[in-house]
Amino acid sequence: MATLVLTALGTAIGGPIGGAIGAFIGRQADQVVFGSGHRTGPRLKELAVTTSSYGHPVPRQFGRMRTAGTIIWATDLVESKSTEGGGKAKPSTTTYSYSASFAVAVSSTPITEVRRVWADGKLLRGMAGDLKVEGTMRTYCGFGDDPVDPLIAADKGSDAPGFRDFAYVVFEDLQLADFGNRIPAITFEVIGEDDACVRLDRILPEIAPEAIGLLVPHARGLADEGGPIANTIAAIDQVYPLAISLSGDRLSLSARAEISEPLPELPEQLASGRGNNVEREQQRGAGLGREPVALRYYDEARDYQPGIQRAIGGRTEGRENTIDLPATMSATDAKILANANAHRSRWGHERRTWRCSELNPMVRPGSVVRLPDIPGIWLVQNWEWYEEGVELGVVRLAPELNDTSQADAGSSKPAQDVAIPATLLDAFELPPDGNTPSGALSLFASASGSTSAWRGATLYVEQGDGLVEIGKTGSRRAVMGALIEPLSPSQFHVIERGASIDLEVFGEDDQLPSTDVQGLASGANRLMVGDEVVQYLGAERTGPKRWKLIGLLRGRAGTEHIAQASHPVGTSIVLLDDALVALDPARTGWSAETRIAAIGRGDDAPVYAMLRNTGRSRRPLAPVHPTLALDSSASWALSWSRRARGQWRWDDFVDVPLVEERELYLVGYGPEGAPHATWLTETCSIEFPLSLRADLLDAHGPGELWVKQIGTYSHSPPLLLGQLS
Repeated sequence: MATLVLTALGTAIGGPIGGAIGAFIGRQADQVVFGSGHRTGPRLKELAVTTSSYGHPVPRQFGRMRTAGTIIWATDLVESKSTEGGGKAKPSTTTYSYSASFAVAVSSTPITEVRRVWADGKLLRGMAGDLKVEGTMRTYCGFGDDPVDPLIAADKGSDAPGFRDFAYVVFEDLQLADFGNRIPAITFEVIGEDDACVRLDRILPEIAPEAIGLLVPHARGLADEGGPIANTIAAIDQVYPLAISLSGDRLSLSARAEISEPLPELPEQLASGRGNNVEREQQRGAGLGREPVALRYYDEARDYQPGIQRAIGGRTEGRENTIDLPATMSATDAKILANANAHRSRWGHERRTWRCSELNPMVRPGSVVRLPDIPGIWLVQNWEWYEEGVELGVVRLAPELNDTSQADAGSSKPAQDVAIPATLLDAFELPPDGNTPSGALSLFASASGSTSAWRGATLYVEQGDGLVEIGKTGSRRAVMGALIEPLSPSQFHVIERGASIDLEVFGEDDQLPSTDVQGLASGANRLMVGDEVVQYLGAERTGPKRWKLIGLLRGRAGTEHIAQASHPVGTSIVLLDDALVALDPARTGWSAETRIAAIGRGDDAPVYAMLRNTGRSRRPLAPVHPTLALDSSASWALSWSRRARGQWRWDDFVDVPLVEERELYLVGYGPEGAPHATWLTETCSIEFPLSLRADLLDAHGPGELWVKQIGTYSHSPPLLLGQLS
């Protein structure tokens, strides 16, 4: 603060030179008032990015840790294209996607496994080992007998390296569409040879055998980013005091404050023969440096993001001292360590130099002892041997701290690890929508999953004993479900505002929109219930997956003959929107035996669906508006109105287009499947004289008169014209 004020004041009075003088004086004032902050230990990484620099050190991983790794091998991007047929007023489109194969070194020491993987902050691989996008992942744990990866061997030939000094991961044909068609920044959850603990003999194999198995308390993982091993040991020693000495030709390492009663007592101190310097004999006070009050660490509960915990107690003036420890732990454990570290520092300001002529063989640096006639317990920090005896440097240990602190790691939004669900599939033919060329087949697949983790599937058509790929679904999920209450028959003439549909969708996050009458007229909210097309006005959620659709307009798109029958519980439901996948008839084929298959990331086997409603897009619509005129001779003049495939507008005094190759109608008497008599007509009318009606009654008895339009590819459903009785 003083730096800013005095810099501005000095500049105003003396120009640039005055500003420089003011800044210098201000910095001196700030140092006196605030002090200077201090951070020790290896710096924790806020955001780790996968690198590929030559000579970049690959860290050693102990316990569990999250690391970015180093790319050690990669291929060029592979481009692939997929053409999707048009439909629903959309042209066919060709989409391009890219994949890559590469290897990433994650540790220069052996590991047990790689669990979760993140790419650009999103979860790429879940705890169950499932990749969220297409591709294959293989892990090599860094042992001497690891085989050469076959993909690297195929690329490099006889020169393929085994990378046996590293634990590494190989991605094969990893799809990059979700990452901007580039290799993303990938981080890995690495599990070392000892899960959820850190052993000092793994970090420093040269230590004496008696220290093998010594654990670093509270640490569930530790990263050694390279450089001298002394740096890593020094970082640990800041929080977990260690005692290091030579034992023969080996290094001995132990916990510094191991206290076991009865404690050995040092012999009486020799008189100083070197000046009897009291200041050398004893040091007390706060002049030995400010206590560390904060600890930064990797928080496992927050997906290994850096966290910070501060010690309980009063703050000294100036900025706080912080220790960086590249270890994985919980917030509570970090709080306990921060408190213990500050507690040790407060009591560690009393030090003594103790000289004696004899020494217990069990006492060495790291031992805890008592001093004659001096209270407290003392830690032997170092020793030095002279002709007259040994000189020990001791520091007073803090009394035991019974710490029951609890800490909060803070809020975070970790990436959701949702298992990839199985694919749900339906395939059907729809009536033409008016934008489809006459005679074209409107084939669609409806694909989805029960959760948002579903990332799409590849579509196939069954041909003989094999499957032939016909496209991809994309990641957008269709809304699919089933009736949970029967749907009664309808007369389909008007909007039934009191009618409703009760259904259950497959996904909790599926949405069914609402609309108004104008929206219905524009074709909104179309739903396929079984084989009937229905429109609805309002949608109301009644449960996690249950909906009630209110205000129905039944028998749409020429399905009124289906609306006259009821739909039982379990009838399939599909929302007809842009999530449907148009199928190319030339690649799919077309018959009642056509079977479509889908294979997604969550499918152990292909998911099949029969292509239903075959012929619907080419089938003429049933005629409408039957009329009966009776002349003076009792002759019937029957007439009707023509409809056409895909022509859903009714303009006054204008006939709809014919669409078919010719206009022709079949009029029948009796059962539709086996009529007693039939007649063909090229107009929308036919006459039945009284004599003909009498002959039909005498020959076949009472029956129905009906009419069908004969189309280019099929007959329409029948329209009832009248009843002879």
